[in-house]
Amino acid sequence: MKVQAMKTSIIIPCYNEKNAIRETIECIWSLIRESKFNNVEIIAVNDGSTDGSEHVLNALANENQACPLLVVHHKRNQGYGAALKSGIRRSQSEYICITDADGTYPNERIPDLIEQISSKDLDMVVGARIGPNVDYSRIRSIPKMILVPWVSFLCGTDVPDMNSGLRVFRRDRALDFLKLLPDGFSFTTTITICLLRNRYAVEFIPISYAKRIG
Repeated sequence: MKVQAMKTSIIIPCYNEKNAIRETIECIWSLIRESKFNNVEIIAVNDGSTDGSEHVLNALANENQACPLLVVHHKRNQGYGAALKSGIRRSQSEYICITDADGTYPNERIPDLIEQISSKDLDMVVGARIGPNVDYSRIRSIPKMILVPWVSFLCGTDVPDMNSGLRVFRRDRALDFLKLLPDGFSFTTTITICLLRNRYAVEFIPISYAKRIG
């Protein structure tokens, strides 16, 4: 599949992920080399890691690969949402794609999500963890049994995955709500609610979800 040319920033927040971050970025570079999508940049935000992740990222940034890698360093840990907001502010792209550094998300689906948001003129496409291969802990699924119906009721539509960390959205939509988006893990839930409550076009695409690396 050849995705039409557009400017997309792939933002990867990283906190103590030295065992997975290289594999994650090299996977995305591989997709770019295979021409499944193009005209992209990668922004990795090191959120005050203490395990040496910053050295791995700096080394990757100096490698001659398929597309630029911009590394942003936070001197101290500020939170998942804060890392994403740093990346969004640095980006000048039309679209923002976010994914995690820990190997849990199927990054090979990124071209599909980009194609969906572009071809259907959507505001956000969420990779919903309801696909055939989802390795999700029972403990983490308990709060979702309460929160997912509540968010669906609040938004007036079915929300199968409110806080997936693999999604693509328009940068200008994120900027509209940036002051409302929290610095913690509820960033993704909040942007989901903000866009749906304001009647923006959001679609959910089933994806798989794996055990984290490390």
